Amino acid sequence: MKQALENFFKLKDNKTTIKNEILAGFTTFVTMAYIIFVNPQMMAASGMDQGAIFVGTCLAASLACLFMGLYANWPIGLAPGMGLNAFFTYTVVGEMGYSWEVALGAVFLAGILFFIMSATKLRRWMIDSIPLNLRISIGSGVGLFIGFIGLKSGGIIVSNNATFLSLGDFNNYETILSACGFLLISILALRKITGEIIIGILSVTLLSLFLGLIEYQGLIAYPPEIMPTLLKLDIVGALDVAMISVIMSFLFVNLFDTTGTLLGVATRAKLVDQNGDAPNLDKALIADSSSSIFGTFFGCSPVTSYVESSAGVEAGGRTGLTAVIVAILFIFAIFFSPLAAIVPPYATAGALIYVAILMLSGIESLNWKISSEIIPALIIIIMIPLTFSIADGIALGFLSYVALKIGSGDIKRISSGAWFLTLIFVSKFIFL
Repeated sequence: MKQALENFFKLKDNKTTIKNEILAGFTTFVTMAYIIFVNPQMMAASGMDQGAIFVGTCLAASLACLFMGLYANWPIGLAPGMGLNAFFTYTVVGEMGYSWEVALGAVFLAGILFFIMSATKLRRWMIDSIPLNLRISIGSGVGLFIGFIGLKSGGIIVSNNATFLSLGDFNNYETILSACGFLLISILALRKITGEIIIGILSVTLLSLFLGLIEYQGLIAYPPEIMPTLLKLDIVGALDVAMISVIMSFLFVNLFDTTGTLLGVATRAKLVDQNGDAPNLDKALIADSSSSIFGTFFGCSPVTSYVESSAGVEAGGRTGLTAVIVAILFIFAIFFSPLAAIVPPYATAGALIYVAILMLSGIESLNWKISSEIIPALIIIIMIPLTFSIADGIALGFLSYVALKIGSGDIKRISSGAWFLTLIFVSKFIFL
C-alpha cells in the first residue's frame, strides 16, 4: 500500500512523504471546514433544505477534492465557493425572483462553459482579454459583497429609513457575539493559529449554548436526507435570455478566482518550474471546472479551489494525496449534522467578514496610474455590494471601461473579449 501511494502520487519526486501529506490534508481541511456551516445556512435562505445542503456540500467537496488529487495530483482542496453562494441566494433567487432550481441550472451551464474554456485555448484568450485591474476588482468586489452580508446577518449594520444603513444594537447578545467572533478569528490569524475560522465559529456557538441562546441537539447522527436537493436543477429554465448575465457572472468570477488560486498555491508548493509554467495546470483547471458541474447535482453553487489550501502546502503538502485526505475528512464531516444545525447565523457572520477582508487584499495589486482602467475597477468594487449584485457590478464596470477608453481616444486597446462582454451587458440593461 505504501509503495503504491509512493508510485501513484510520485511522493519522492515531489520531496514529500505520506506522513507529510496526511498532516497537510488535515491542515487544509481544518482551514476550510467552515464552509460546511456557512454554505448550508446561506443556501437555505433561497428556500433549499438546510440538511440536504449540508450533506450536498460535504459530498460535492469530497468528490471535487478526490478528483483533483487523483487526476491532477495537486494538493488543492475544493468546496462551494464563498461569494457565488451569496450571489446565488440573495441576487438570483432573492432579488431576480428565480427559483433555486433555475439558479442551479445557471450554475450548471456556467460550469459547462468553464469546462470548455479549460479544455481549450478559450481560457487563455478570455483571461488575456480582460485588463488585470478589472480581474482583480471582481474578486475584491465579491469580497465586499460577502462582508456586507456578514455585517447584516450579524446585526452589526441594520437598515435605516433616513440613512439606508446604520450601526446595529450592541445591547443585543447576538450582535456582540458576531463582532467578538470576528475579533477572535482575526486574533487567531495574527497569531498564526491554524483553523482560526472554524475555531471562531465553534467558540461563538459554544458561548451561545452557555448563554441559553440555542439548544444542544447532539454532536453525531445519521446524515440528513439529500433527496430534497439531489438532481433538482432546472437547466431548461436557465436557458432564459435574462439569465445570460447571471451565467456570465458565475463563469467569470469562477474563472478568475480559480486561475489565481491555483497559480498562487502552486507557486507556494513549488510546483511552478523555472519558466513560470505549472505542470498539470490544465488538469487542475479541468478538475475544478468539472467539480462545478457535478456540484449542481447535489444542490451546490459553483465548487472552486480554495486559497486555504496554501495552509496545507505550508504544512508540507506537495501532491494529490493531500487533496485525497481532505476528501476523506469531508465524508466524515457528514455525520456531524447536529452540530451544523445548531450553529446560529451570527456565529458565521464573523467568518464572512474575515473572509471578505482576505479577498480585499488584491486591491494592493491594482495599477493606479492608468485612470481609464482604475476608475472602472473601482466602480466594480463599489457597485457589487451597493447593487447587491455581482452581475450588475461587473456590468457597470465593463460599460464604464469601454466608455472611458473611447472617450480618451484609446479605443484600440479595447480587446475583443472586452467588446464581447460589453455587448452582453448592454443587451442586459436595454432588453432584459
